[in-house]
Amino acid sequence: MSPRRPPALLALVHALAGVLAAVCLAATLWTGIEERGVALAFGLLVTVGELTRWTGAQVREAAPLAAAGALSYALLGAEAGQQTRHGVGQVVAVVLAAVLLGSVPHIARGRGPALDHLARRVLTVGFATVCFQPLYSQGVLQEWGGPAYALLLLALLSLTALCDAVLAAALAHSRTGWPFCPLLRDELRELLGIGSVVCATGAVMAIAVAVVGLWAVPVFSLPLLLTQLSFRRYAAVRATYRQTITSLARATEIAGCTPTGHARRVAALSLAVGRDLGLSGPELTVLEYAALMHDIGQLSLVDPVPAGATAALPQAEQRRVALLGGAVVRQTGVDLQVAAVVERQADPCAEQPVAARIVRAVNAYEEKTRDAGPGGPLTALEELRLAGAGEYAPEVVEALARVLSRDCLTPAQAG
Repeated sequence: MSPRRPPALLALVHALAGVLAAVCLAATLWTGIEERGVALAFGLLVTVGELTRWTGAQVREAAPLAAAGALSYALLGAEAGQQTRHGVGQVVAVVLAAVLLGSVPHIARGRGPALDHLARRVLTVGFATVCFQPLYSQGVLQEWGGPAYALLLLALLSLTALCDAVLAAALAHSRTGWPFCPLLRDELRELLGIGSVVCATGAVMAIAVAVVGLWAVPVFSLPLLLTQLSFRRYAAVRATYRQTITSLARATEIAGCTPTGHARRVAALSLAVGRDLGLSGPELTVLEYAALMHDIGQLSLVDPVPAGATAALPQAEQRRVALLGGAVVRQTGVDLQVAAVVERQADPCAEQPVAARIVRAVNAYEEKTRDAGPGGPLTALEELRLAGAGEYAPEVVEALARVLSRDCLTPAQAG
């Protein structure tokens, strides 16, 4: 297959971010930097945030300190009681330069930020600055004071975070083809966690700098930096946990019960189907772990199943293997939800949870396409569609067809 061209929405967002960055950089170079001390302080803060960002972890905001610093600079109206004069162009230019500078070590290791990350940072900072700076410089916001002003900043930051969530979901939908609404739901759920901390820190820092000056920058950024380091350790623990489950799932391959890579292929395809069906982040985690360990019950069999093809076994034998697998999973200390999915993958379709339906259909598809010729995927998909009533969930089979249409087959083959 030829490489897929970037969707139009991705190209449009990247182009808008590029145009905004270029205009702001040119304007800043032409007019010069106002209040260089303030610009340097917030630039260093964003740079440190990017230097300490974690890579490889599936988190919404990999650099919360940089995000809070950038938003705080965008909503900064005064410094130690003196009104600031920096405008929209300078804020975007300083933040962009700081992000790129802080990304140099990550780029050198081949793990630099994606274009989507840079585009979102430029557009969200630009949005917040456009909403705040012109009104503040014209004196419109000077009438607000005390708690009302703080609430105004929080409202602007919340609106900016909401726009960023919509933008992130739209980019992910355009890049992957996954349903937009579940992606937006997951983005909004993440906002209640680290997103709320970023908004609160950005607002408090902007207010504190306006009152006491730049000394407030290190004072109010330290707690978020410690929080970021804690999240980084938590992400590392989660990654280690997943690697442990992956290694445990390979036990069936090492024992010769299943072909090499079978569990990983089923897990990857199950995740794609789960995303297409709109499963949430926690549900996808349970689905992935269950798919990795769906065959682990074969370790308890005296006589191994030929080629590990459990989908071809009688229903009673499939259920026995599933129950044995659930018992093994429960002894490993893995989430009980994972054990429940493994146990119920052979139940009647109407009685299964969605994750069990997905694992069952994807496992059968993978077994049917094993060692098949060029027509194997199409034949396997048709067999799933024509299976007896209640054997495979129709909505799961159709989601599988859509995933294969996007990633493996042409639309004519999958349809």
